Amino acid sequence: MKLNEIRDNEGARKRRMRVGRGIGSGKGKTAGRGQKGQKSREGVSIAGFEGGQMPLHMRLPKRGFNNIFAKDYAEVNLGAIQKLVDGGKLDIKATVDHAALKAAGVARGGKDGVRILAKGELTAKVNFIVAGASAAAKAAVEKAGGSVEVIHVVPAAERAPAKRGAARARAKA
Repeated sequence: MKLNEIRDNEGARKRRMRVGRGIGSGKGKTAGRGQKGQKSREGVSIAGFEGGQMPLHMRLPKRGFNNIFAKDYAEVNLGAIQKLVDGGKLDIKATVDHAALKAAGVARGGKDGVRILAKGELTAKVNFIVAGASAAAKAAVEKAGGSVEVIHVVPAAERAPAKRGAARARAKA
């Protein structure tokens, strides 16, 4: 087998049906939607309607909630940081912050910064500037001879420049 001979199995990729493209296709004119009525038109709003019976999504119990004010931290364990130090992917002579951990590939996401957790063991002397650290992680870093400086990260929503109208109002006052 050669790379230029690789292809999908027969029938693995099915072409999508192009509806409303003539009577020869078998799905022309009404495109398989039947005749008239709400369901033949765009924007049908009866997807969860069950003929007047209480819909399933309303019958099932609800639990918990989604906290819109929760902070989004990229959580990094000390064990992962030690692996990076051992592999030479993290420069411990400089202070380690969100940008350094992101470049090393361990801090994914985290709109509100990085939070260090104590899972694993740290033996290298590392100085951190992060948005948060657990008490156990802080103790482990200091035991290894490093330091942890916790800073307040300003969220992107608050960093956005003021609207023009608001700036003018402040200028006049």
